[in-house]
Amino acid sequence: MNLISPEIPGLVWAYRFPPGESRCLRIATDSPVDSLQAGDGWVWLHLALSDARTPALIERISNLPPAAIATLTSHDTQAAITVAKDVVYGTLVDFERTFDMMTKTIGWLHFAVSDRMIVTTRLHPLRSIDRVKAAVEKSTKCGRPIDLFEMLVVEFQRTLITLVLELTEELNVIEDRVYGEAEHRQQPGLAPLRRTVVRLHRHLRTILALLRRAAASDEDEVPPGFIDVAERLSDRLEAVDRDVFALQERARLLHEEIDSKISSETNRHLYILSLMTAFLLPPTLVTGFFGMNTGALPFSDGGGTLFAGLIIASSMGLAWFILKRIGIL
Repeated sequence: MNLISPEIPGLVWAYRFPPGESRCLRIATDSPVDSLQAGDGWVWLHLALSDARTPALIERISNLPPAAIATLTSHDTQAAITVAKDVVYGTLVDFERTFDMMTKTIGWLHFAVSDRMIVTTRLHPLRSIDRVKAAVEKSTKCGRPIDLFEMLVVEFQRTLITLVLELTEELNVIEDRVYGEAEHRQQPGLAPLRRTVVRLHRHLRTILALLRRAAASDEDEVPPGFIDVAERLSDRLEAVDRDVFALQERARLLHEEIDSKISSETNRHLYILSLMTAFLLPPTLVTGFFGMNTGALPFSDGGGTLFAGLIIASSMGLAWFILKRIGIL
């Protein structure tokens, strides 16, 4: 990332896609800012929002509408796709990554697509965007900026499939513990798993609804080729959304099973405590009676310990007989 150059601040990478060529050209980080607008073809510019100079750069080099610029420079955490006549912009969900590992933390990719440029911004490094970068470096299959947008969503779908498989394995382990002999009262991995799946399902439904609405628009209301792209992406994301929903239902049922087992165990403990109370209440009444500081009590002259013990035992036996007779025991 170039955080020093005053020409292209916040630049992560930039590529030029010349027309009719099979390879894209990488724009050096120390190139002047005018090089982004010079030359044939179109440009992919990927910027980091961690640099405070990034918004000014976007306003300088792009002819995007103010709403698109606001989206690129915002820190919104809601999926959105807005379609205008000449531009598509919004926010896509992705997954953050660190230098040495992939995470399940949801991240956000802001984008704006015009006929001459696609601009993407992010606050933290993301999984899918790096894979798209590696793909375009190997071979260019993008004749238009809208094709690169499709690659971004397709790569996110592939990343999501991988994550669903990982979450499924984690859920299988938790299920084995819950339905097996292992301890089930504490499952620290289930809560974050459910939280991730619920958020993914919500954002996927939002993206699907926006893509379907865009696909139903007239061709003169959206950028060229976007309707076909929206239809293909809707079919892809619909299949993944079904898998995410199924995973969400499994996690919900597993959570209910854990709650049911905890509730059953709690009821069993309360049942035991209730029985102990029922058995000990009559002896408590007996000992309370003999402990009163009043005169003319039975056995008050001594020698009544055995008889008092027999009365206590008889009261416990009577309590057991009554509980047995009414079906509690």
